[in-house]
Amino acid sequence: MKALALLAATAALLALATSASPSRAQRGGDPARGRALYVAGCARCHGDDARGIPTRGPDLHGAGALAADFYLRTGRMPLAEPRDEPVRAKPAYSSAEIEDLVAYLASLGGPPVPAVRPDTTAIARGRNLFATNCAGCHQIAARGGVLTGGIAPALEQATPTQIAEAIRLGPYLMPRFSARELPPEDVDAIAAYVLSMRDPPNRGGWGIGDIGPIPEGMVAWLIGLAALIGVARLIGEPGP
Repeated sequence: MKALALLAATAALLALATSASPSRAQRGGDPARGRALYVAGCARCHGDDARGIPTRGPDLHGAGALAADFYLRTGRMPLAEPRDEPVRAKPAYSSAEIEDLVAYLASLGGPPVPAVRPDTTAIARGRNLFATNCAGCHQIAARGGVLTGGIAPALEQATPTQIAEAIRLGPYLMPRFSARELPPEDVDAIAAYVLSMRDPPNRGGWGIGDIGPIPEGMVAWLIGLAALIGVARLIGEPGP
């Protein structure tokens, strides 16, 4: 009986130790490892103290996990040259390294990664919100566009979390939307709409990449003109 009691006590202690020492995934990244990665890959633009360097990189105190997670997971940082436009690319760090970097930058203060739950029952409202706030740059089908001084990216690869992060962060030329301007339920609706545009219905026929009515109209005109020229040449051929 004593042996059984001892075994039960040992099992209980092991269970307690396990619950008191959560896995890496449960506790997030390691700020110390993140600091080492930061010094090696980010300090040349943002400074050893993360206070920023004029003409190279901004102060990261207050940027928080939100900005770090967005820029690192979308491959927009680090930049090859400080003046380059940050565009989506393959992430330079592994997922575990990104967790560590995010943990370090979160320790400097700032907003957390936003929680988002795409609301599939609110896609119509999401479309209206997207048309009002986003389509002017990203197009109504979320395929992106060219702006003065930059590019509005296509959103096919954006995850719901990255959509919410961009809304709250306002990266590069994009305006920042506060929770007062776009409450969390509006962000959920917008995320659901953007996801629905991954494979939109093309009731009019050939979608041509959903690049918008003006380019699609130009393609239609070019195809029509080419067909008319071909017919005119056939009709105008001299007989034998």
